Amino acid sequence: MGKPAQQQEPPGLTEEMTPRPEDSMEGYEGRGLLKDRRALVTGGDSGIGRAVAVAFAKEGADVAVAYLEEHEDAERTAELVEAEHRQCALLPGDLADRDHCREVVEQTVKALGGLDLLVNNIATQTPVERPEDISDEQWEHTFNVNMHSFHRVTRAALAHMGEGDAIVNCASVNGLRGHKTLIDYSATKGAIIAWTYSMAQALAPRGIRVNCVAPGPVWTPLIPSTLPEDHVEGFGERVPLGRPAEPDELAPSFVFLASNRMSSFITGEVISVLGGETVPG
Repeated sequence: MGKPAQQQEPPGLTEEMTPRPEDSMEGYEGRGLLKDRRALVTGGDSGIGRAVAVAFAKEGADVAVAYLEEHEDAERTAELVEAEHRQCALLPGDLADRDHCREVVEQTVKALGGLDLLVNNIATQTPVERPEDISDEQWEHTFNVNMHSFHRVTRAALAHMGEGDAIVNCASVNGLRGHKTLIDYSATKGAIIAWTYSMAQALAPRGIRVNCVAPGPVWTPLIPSTLPEDHVEGFGERVPLGRPAEPDELAPSFVFLASNRMSSFITGEVISVLGGETVPG
């Protein structure tokens, strides 16, 4: 089933969503796949990022969570991580700022003692009816958050990463087939996929794997805080499974790609989690 009509001011809060997303990995049992690894998850306060942070903790990792200003959501993520007896560092700030991208890596290394796993997940979107409605400011902001932060955070992280470490990027089905009202967002997600392919090739000699997850519709605070109310109603009903994914359903793909036990020979791959939708290629 789709979701009821609702709307929030961006960046949105989990507690104000109806129904609330399933994002705490309740019932998920880790088996030490990421034991004593140190991970940085951007956009880890809620949605997919929260589920990934908690899943990583359940698999034995300490986690740093970079987020904008959603302190209530971030604190809940920290509670869930710490409930697994793992460390969680909360790092607020705007990753559209190039200096902050470097700072979150430095803060992660200081808090956790190093950095082994990087999940580039942060994203923003602003729908428009016509291409002409995308201002220079919107276009540049979307790229600064969705694409440039991925490269800037990764560039800083590489000084601390090496053989056996992994990077997992979050793209979107819209990066695979576009979206007429999310033009700049789709462009960033397509760029992330091509960047993933390129970085996987560039970092293979160092033993650092780089992969990507491309979700279809997922029920996160991004949806009611960026889409019109009438677009939120019934969100996700058009995919073959007839509903959007819950964040908990995305996180295992990130665990798989982060774990050397599960995916040591996989790099430069995109896992499309689309609820049955098929795309060319």
